[in-house]
Amino acid sequence: GIKAGDLIIRLDQKPVKGMSLDDAVKIMRGRPGTDIELLIVREGADKPLTYTVTRDKIRVKSVKAKTLEKGFGYVRVSQFQERSSRDLKKEISKLKKENGGKLNGIVLDLRNNPGGLLDSAVEISDIFIKKGGIVSVKGREEGSRIVHSATPTDMLDGAPIVVLVNGGSASASEIVAGALQDHKRAIIMGSKTFGKGSVQTVVPLGNNTAIKLTTARYYTPSGGSIQAKGINPDIEIRDLKLTENKKSGIAQIKEVDLTGHLEHEKKSAGKDKKKSKEENGKKLLQEDYALYEALNLLKGMYLVSQR
Repeated sequence: GIKAGDLIIRLDQKPVKGMSLDDAVKIMRGRPGTDIELLIVREGADKPLTYTVTRDKIRVKSVKAKTLEKGFGYVRVSQFQERSSRDLKKEISKLKKENGGKLNGIVLDLRNNPGGLLDSAVEISDIFIKKGGIVSVKGREEGSRIVHSATPTDMLDGAPIVVLVNGGSASASEIVAGALQDHKRAIIMGSKTFGKGSVQTVVPLGNNTAIKLTTARYYTPSGGSIQAKGINPDIEIRDLKLTENKKSGIAQIKEVDLTGHLEHEKKSAGKDKKKSKEENGKKLLQEDYALYEALNLLKGMYLVSQR
């Protein structure tokens, strides 16, 4: 009588079938370190599959980072959680260590980040902004205005930042992008953000019920409202996928291809390293065009800052 789609949980060796999903979730919860046995039915499988799962606290890592090229880092924040700012600081410190103690710039990826905690957005903005407001929250009543301001720290010591955003960047993501844009601390690249700039407050009503009310709006440091407007990127980039244009025919001849050409004065010991760099760049271009362009912009900003 068991068919695909049935939810069966074995408790004390007795299978319980046909319960609601909410009841099943309540039963599956328990102390970390304890086990629960799940009986899974799949279409095409000869018999039900039994899995023993150990309960634990699930902490989704919201920050990921890597080195794109020597001196240039990439940081992805997928949502704004309680630990996100601490995790971001750790990842930036790791990137610095990987790159000889200094970063020439980073790409901060906030694409498809739906938001999260306001405090986390403020703390992450504060990592890069030394002074001034980050975001203000204004309610209906006159004078009900709260301003969150930066502290005099910048983990990148003024190194350039490119922030990637798109239509899926909302709420806390827009707070960070708006703050960095208004302070001219970063170039915002991508497409217009979602435009969720309102604050919701949950008011308990008793008897395990509550009502959620919209009580305020978010404003960027310059006073601009995010609600139903979003953040306009400084440089607009469409979501494209590019492929290499392989030309047919004879490749253009260079001096090095001529017979009897004079050799370069210095031996090119870094040929393999240069080839690997070109291959990585080509791979990035094909997999993530926006990130490829963000890295090019970042390198240009760094070169200009050195002159």
